[in-house]
Amino acid sequence: MHIVDGALSTEVLIAGTVLAAGGIALGLKKLPMEKIPVAGVLSATFFVASLIHVPIGPSSVHLILNGLAGLVLGWAAFPALFVGLLLQAVFFGFGGVTVLGINTLNIALPAVAVFYLCRHGIASHSPVVAAIWGGVGGALSIVLTTILVGAALAFSGDEFIPAAKLVLVTHIPVMAVEAVLTGFAVYLARKVKPDLFAGVEATAGGVQ
Repeated sequence: MHIVDGALSTEVLIAGTVLAAGGIALGLKKLPMEKIPVAGVLSATFFVASLIHVPIGPSSVHLILNGLAGLVLGWAAFPALFVGLLLQAVFFGFGGVTVLGINTLNIALPAVAVFYLCRHGIASHSPVVAAIWGGVGGALSIVLTTILVGAALAFSGDEFIPAAKLVLVTHIPVMAVEAVLTGFAVYLARKVKPDLFAGVEATAGGVQ
């Protein structure tokens, strides 16, 4: 869901960059040493999942899996997703450098929101319940991301409002796919690596 260079107003670009920088700084502070390898894996997962994309006006449709990153990493999803976006912009020209901040904010902020909304469900003793909450988080992250992308386009000019509406509509199938993938990933993780979500309560402390 990359917004391309030249599509947004200067004010939106500056606001997105400042807020994304704050999120990255907080994410680095909240990233424990033992979760750095996991952050790298999730960053690579996002990088690969969003390589296949279909351009839709000033944005594009593709998988993101930011919900899964948020559920595992919390605020640390900001630096993890930023790295993936940076590499895509540098090596493949997806999005662009000037929109790197706003793209990071649009994708990482919903990941953090899902972390807070769904972390208690993910911590359930039942893997099935955890998977259901994972599916909710996967779908919700896409809903929130499309809203932020649409808002960024709408705030940049009335001419982008039709494109903003198109982004919301075209991502409905993506929401369903992300719900299934994230739910399955959470279920599998709870079965083979139950400690992956350990400590999420402690990670959230002090930021509510």
